[in-house]
Amino acid sequence: MCDFYDPDVNVTDTVTSRLANSGVRVTGARREVLRAIASIEGPFTIEELAAALPEVGRATVYRTVKLLQESDFVCRMVLEDGGIRYELSQGDHHHHLICSQCGRVSEFVDPGLDAIIQANADRRGFDLAGHSVELYGLCAGCR
Repeated sequence: MCDFYDPDVNVTDTVTSRLANSGVRVTGARREVLRAIASIEGPFTIEELAAALPEVGRATVYRTVKLLQESDFVCRMVLEDGGIRYELSQGDHHHHLICSQCGRVSEFVDPGLDAIIQANADRRGFDLAGHSVELYGLCAGCR
């Protein structure tokens, strides 16, 4: 589970409260999707999530993950092979180290890197709305 969430507080309740406070309707199906995400160890695909929730419509799972991503509760990462995985977000902007062998994902924050990215955008007159950085290689365990 990500550092953003207090381990003594139920993640589902935290996210549900924040969504409701921002005016989002939290239905029973959305709550089930949140519970399933909170119980998953590590990154997941939407397909894996939908398979774990046969009682929730596939479209609802997709829409809920999209909503959670747009609300910064879930982050999306692109794997080296182009596959997409999601995970609970720390809540703050971060980047990923992805092991090409075992698939382990580690998060890191680097304000200096973010400043360089912003400076490059500024020099080109580009209005940067966001960015993501995924670094691929071998984790310490696989080296």
